[in-house]
Amino acid sequence: MATRREDKRLERLRTLDEQIADALRQSQDSGELKSAPSWGRPLALDDGYDQTPDGLKMPFKILKDAGHVPAEVELMREIAALQAELDAAPAAEADTPAWRARRQRVAELRQQLALRLEHLRRSASL
Repeated sequence: MATRREDKRLERLRTLDEQIADALRQSQDSGELKSAPSWGRPLALDDGYDQTPDGLKMPFKILKDAGHVPAEVELMREIAALQAELDAAPAAEADTPAWRARRQRVAELRQQLALRLEHLRRSASL
């Protein structure tokens, strides 16, 4: 009984680095690392990681790993889709109420995105 308590205490005292190293060793031994799509290739560092404020790197990584994207990325996608619709519209539609409403929506979304990005830059929080 005393050794079990001692083992639990020692486990709590292990550093995070040691726990991570153990998890990586286990993943390597099981072959899990080699099954990763990026195994053996250089890391792609063009994903904006360096530009992301330190306080947001981990939350964004968790969202990315879970298959979700930050609200700012969703806004960017919505803006791009609406802009593509506007660009593809024939010249005759350029002055219709629907076209003007889409153009207004793009402007509003761009403003909303700019404000969110500025808030993230200043506060480094969601």
